Amino acid sequence: MRIVLRRAYQAGVSPDVILTSPYTRAEETAETAAEILGCRRKPVITKALLPSSSPDRVWKQISAIEASSVLIAGHEPLLSQFVAFLLNCPAVKVDLKKGALVRLDVSSSEPRPNGILKWMLTPRLAGA
Repeated sequence: MRIVLRRAYQAGVSPDVILTSPYTRAEETAETAAEILGCRRKPVITKALLPSSSPDRVWKQISAIEASSVLIAGHEPLLSQFVAFLLNCPAVKVDLKKGALVRLDVSSSEPRPNGILKWMLTPRLAGA
C-alpha cells in the first residue's frame, strides 16, 4: 500500500479529507495515507464504510462533507460496489484489488451521482 500511496503522491494526489471504516486495518490504512499524501485533517471514522453498509449510505456521507477531494479506506465488496454506483453502473462488477487506488471525478452532488473513471492504480502497476 505504501508504494501505491507514494506513486499517488508523486502524481499529485492530495485529498482534502480521508474517510475510513472503524475497523482497525482500515484506520491504519487511512492514517498511512494521510501521512504519505500530506492530508492535514485527521481521517474521519464513519460507520457508512462498514462492509455491511450500502453505496447509497457512503454517498450520503461524502455528500455531507465540504471537500473537493475525498479518499476512502474501506472493505470489499462495498468499495467495488461504490465505484460501480458512482459510475451509475450498479450491475457492473469492478475488480478492485487490495491496496488499489481509484480516481473518480463526480460531476453531480445530486442524490444519484454521475462519476467519470479517471484511473485505477493497483499495487502491481505501482511496482509492488
